[in-house]
Order: sequence, then C-alpha cells, then structure tokens
Amino acid sequence: MSRPSVPRIGRTVAGLTAVAACSAGLLAAPAPASATPDPGRASGAAPATGPYPNLAPTPPMGWNNWSYYTCHVDEKVVLDNARALVRSGLAQKGYRTVTVDDCWMAKQRGPKGELLPDPVKFPHGMAYVGRQLHAMGLRFGIYEDVGTLTCEKYPGSLGHFSEDAKLFASWQVDYVKADGCNVPTTPGHSKEETYRDLYGQMSRALRASGRPITFSVSAPAYFQFDGEGVWHRVIGWSSELGNLWRGGRDVALQQSTPAAKWSSIVYNFHYNANLADLQRPGRWNDPDFLLAGDSGLSRDEMQSQMSLWAMMAAPLISSTDLGKLSPEALAVLGNAHVIAVDQDPLGIQGRIVAQDDHSAVLAKPLRDGDRAVALFNSGDAPRTLSVTAGAAGLPEASSYRLHDLVTGHRKHSDGDIVARDVPAHGTVLYRVTPAD
Repeated sequence: MSRPSVPRIGRTVAGLTAVAACSAGLLAAPAPASATPDPGRASGAAPATGPYPNLAPTPPMGWNNWSYYTCHVDEKVVLDNARALVRSGLAQKGYRTVTVDDCWMAKQRGPKGELLPDPVKFPHGMAYVGRQLHAMGLRFGIYEDVGTLTCEKYPGSLGHFSEDAKLFASWQVDYVKADGCNVPTTPGHSKEETYRDLYGQMSRALRASGRPITFSVSAPAYFQFDGEGVWHRVIGWSSELGNLWRGGRDVALQQSTPAAKWSSIVYNFHYNANLADLQRPGRWNDPDFLLAGDSGLSRDEMQSQMSLWAMMAAPLISSTDLGKLSPEALAVLGNAHVIAVDQDPLGIQGRIVAQDDHSAVLAKPLRDGDRAVALFNSGDAPRTLSVTAGAAGLPEASSYRLHDLVTGHRKHSDGDIVARDVPAHGTVLYRVTPAD
C-alpha cells in the first residue's frame, strides 16, 4: 500500500483531507475566544515569545486511553483508570498525567464555535473530569489536532487555536497532545512550512492561555519518511514549540496480535534510539505508549520495553486497563529503580554503544556518576551479551559494582559488563558503579 503524503500515524481513518483553498484564511489569526482562562492560574502564564517554557523537566509519566481503548473512551473509563493509578501506587511513583485521547468531542462545534464534549461519553463535561483528576492529585491531559479534523474526524483546532487554548485552560487542563491529521495543503507553502505554522499557532495560543500547559507535539511523526534531514529539522523546531514530540509510528493497538505489538515496540525502539542527539533535558523524544498490562506480551517483553524506554529518557505513558493489571505488569510499571533511570535529573538519553542484528547495548550517564547499562536481546533464543567498560563510558577502575535493577541481584566485575543467558526478547538493566 502506498503511503499518503501526510501519513496518519497508527490511526484507523482512511485518507487525509487536502483543502487547497484554505491557505490564506485558515492560517490567519484564530477566531475570538469563547472562554476565559482560569483566574487562579493566571500567574503561571508564560511569555508568548521565545522557546516554549520548560514544563517537563523530567520525562512525563501517566496514562492515555488510545492504544488500549481507541474511541471506546468515556468518563467512566478515564476516571476508573485514574483511580487505579492511585490505588495501585503508580501515581505515587510518578504516573500522574491522565490524558483523554481522540473521540472525546461532539462531531460539531457549538453555536459560538466552541468545542463540545460528547454528551453521552462525558455527560458531566470535561471541566468535571479535570476537577475529579485534580482531587486525586493527578494532572489532566487532553487531545486535539492542528488540522481541520482530528484523526478520527472530530473538530480540529485550525482556525480556533486561541479559543480552544482558553477553553482548555478554563477546564484546568495541564497537558495537551496535538496531532497532525487532516492538515490542509496550502498553495505556495511546503508541507513543513504548513505544519510549522500551525503548531506554532497552537504553541503561542497555549502560552497565552493564562495556564501552564505541557505541550506534546506530533509533527515529527508526519515526516519520518520524508528524509532524515527534513525529519531531524522538524524535530528541531518541535523542540522550540513544545516539551515533547512523537517521532514516528504508533505502537500497535490492543486488538493487534502479541507478535505485532512486540514488532512495533522493537521498531519504535530502533528509530528512537537513533535520535539521542536531538533530545535534551526538558525536551523529550517520545516513542509512544507502554503496553505492559492486558496486552498478550510476555513478562520479558513488557520489561524490555520499560527498561529500554527508561534508558532513552522517554515519557512513561501507560495505555492499558489499569484495573486489570497482573502482578507481573504492576511490578514492571512500578519498579522504582527503573523509573529512577528514566527520571534521572541529568535528563540524558542513553545511546547504543554496541549492537548486531539481534541485540543492542545502551549506556546512559546518571547524575551520581553511575552508568545505567541495558543489554537487549531482540532475538528468539537466549544469548549472553557483554560490553567493555570503556565502550559503556565508564572510567578506568579495577572493578565495578553491578546492580540488576529488575532482579535486585548484585555482583562485581573486573572488566566487561556481562549478562548471561538473556532470554529471548529480554533485557538486563544494570546500574554500574566504579568500585574504586
């Protein structure tokens, strides 16, 4: 199947809308606002010029409905999963942003041009959802699109950026994920220029809303196949407009086979691992959701995704039914030692320091001088994997202390960092400390 010129990343809607006549009017100033910002948070308003404020000093953590529920989302699903975050202890470990993805809206805007929640799915409205989440100590995230329509054909924000941002602020939204489906073609402008303009409009509108709102940009996902130079350039300006960005394909949806889910995890790992030069503390590459949970993945596969995402300083955003978490899945998501690698204050993305067709070794410096080292076996049979201390960036020392962050086992090494009999699709994650 040929890929559309502006790909939808992991969505189910066929095709994209190209609206050639919209260039002048739709890319102009947005319509007047129909809602006012939350006065209690006006002091958090950010200046409308310069880079987007750093509202995510460590990679965001939380839950999003999309991969597991897709459009089968409603108030009960959101609040039940929020309660499960708190009840399970995951919220206390950092999973605090609960984001409602596509399909939360009515199909048409209201009489004043305002976005309306679907009255069946969200009978109490989105401000109510936000109040309930905040009462649990959680943050409220919501989805929109910079185009004419969302990926599932609900109203997009193009032409309404200012009023939508102020409406979100009035609902006490803390996090906005902005997709890029159904972006109109504009005569005289390149695809990149159009995306940059629209995401720039949304970025400025959020900053002017009177509320600090973490901004997740999906623009790079629509340029992954347009050539590495263009893709990397789009990531560059996305990092000025927001706090994190989707770089490529979605992970597989819940209805996919376990093999397809594992394949999508490996694919997203490989593209994201090569973007370390484009990430910096407070500006995060996002390789998409964690699938630990009711997914059909093995314990080793769930742990591999969690460990690899932590090594890449990626956002840790679960997408599953948290009320059905097995003890194994909860142990994977809640491992405080692995979370600490992801949330390390240095904010450095780990890099691949050795690899072959069926394995990769990553190393990541940590604030206290330790190194995290992950040895990933993507093959279908157990393997012993190793890397020299020098290749892992460790200082010269007579020996090293190795702490396996999953099993808790500790050992010493006088040279190479070795993981024996790493299971198929498994990852061993060490915290390595020079013993001298």
